[in-house]
Amino acid sequence: MAKKLYVGNLNYSTSESALREAFGVHGDVTEVTIIEGKGFGFVEFATEEAAEKAKTALNESDLDGRTIRVDDARPRTNRPSRGGFGGRDSGGGGGGSRRRGW
Repeated sequence: MAKKLYVGNLNYSTSESALREAFGVHGDVTEVTIIEGKGFGFVEFATEEAAEKAKTALNESDLDGRTIRVDDARPRTNRPSRGGFGGRDSGGGGGGSRRRGW
């Protein structure tokens, strides 16, 4: 069964082919994806055994001058869109009139 690994702290210049080469030593790599400009990516192996072997061997190793972090990939969670406290028109204290009525 295929297994996907998360690879973090990548050098922004690391290519998919360099990642495939580094991880391919440990088993059959079926897919490599680098998230551009984010410094992380994913490597999928054909077998769980190969993925575990690569994770053990490459976690906290050096790749292109950076110490990479390798862990099991987790499925994306549905995160709410950014927002939170609203925009400029949302609430905010008011105060009221300062004029005295005498």
